[in-house]
Amino acid sequence: MAYTNSHLVSYTKLSPNHSGQRTHSIDRITPHCVVGQCSVETLGNIFLPTSRQASSNYGIGVDGRVGMYVEEKNRSWCSSSAANDQRAITIECASDNTEPYAFKDIVYRTLIKLCVDICKRNGKTKLLWLGDKTKTLNYSPKSNEMVLTVHRWFANKSCPGNWMYSRMGDLAEKVTAALGDTATTPKQLYRVRKTWSDSKSQKGAYKILANAKACADKNPGYSVFDTDGNAVYTSETGSAGVPGDATFKVRVSVPDLNIRSGPGTNYAATGRFTGVGVFTITAVQSGQGSSSGWGKLKSGAGWIALDYAKRV
Repeated sequence: MAYTNSHLVSYTKLSPNHSGQRTHSIDRITPHCVVGQCSVETLGNIFLPTSRQASSNYGIGVDGRVGMYVEEKNRSWCSSSAANDQRAITIECASDNTEPYAFKDIVYRTLIKLCVDICKRNGKTKLLWLGDKTKTLNYSPKSNEMVLTVHRWFANKSCPGNWMYSRMGDLAEKVTAALGDTATTPKQLYRVRKTWSDSKSQKGAYKILANAKACADKNPGYSVFDTDGNAVYTSETGSAGVPGDATFKVRVSVPDLNIRSGPGTNYAATGRFTGVGVFTITAVQSGQGSSSGWGKLKSGAGWIALDYAKRV
């Protein structure tokens, strides 16, 4: 196929760090966090030395300008996965230096525009965020679909940071809306049950979280679960000092999941990490930096983002 590059590019410094022409058609986009509020020129200098052994197709600087370092026809070295980079357009985005590695508004807005442009030029009408590594890597996109992936799935890294990770669904929705296709990622339904496994206890399924919470409040001992089975809210009218029937176990598969002093990235990190293992959660609250809610560890060590945990 004939490859093209984005018209949004305002700065070009081609890196020698790439594998030449792709062996797979483009059907993925992988946003990254730079870990630094840098310019497109600085990014170009970072990717220029061959000793660096790293590059990306595009970069978005702190001022929202777009730089190009590897043409779309070529495979960049960005995601710690040759298989992913063969089929993905990789985009480094200027970010804060520390977790959650937040982007400035102009950087995020430009990322949306750049993803729209990439999809259009590659004949895609939908951008999908499936939210699960196994599901995504086993998914075969339709000819009109582009799929989002993240660096943390291929390496022991936080990239793209919790700020961007919690917005991947929003990115997919906004890009698909701009492409004129309202069929985005699977719709979120919030189910009100005693426990996720007890489907017979379900009181209802709601598109709007506030309505699901209201239902849970009317039914002591009930919680609100998202489509992945994560408890995102529990009525405070429950028993045993735990909101509703909230005690459950989760498996954490990343070694560096931050433990925070409260339910949100606006609370200080304790300096401790969960490590890989199974942990008991005694309460769930919504909070900044997590789309699945924050779980309180039974050990009393603090709170963890449930985006990175699976119920067991």
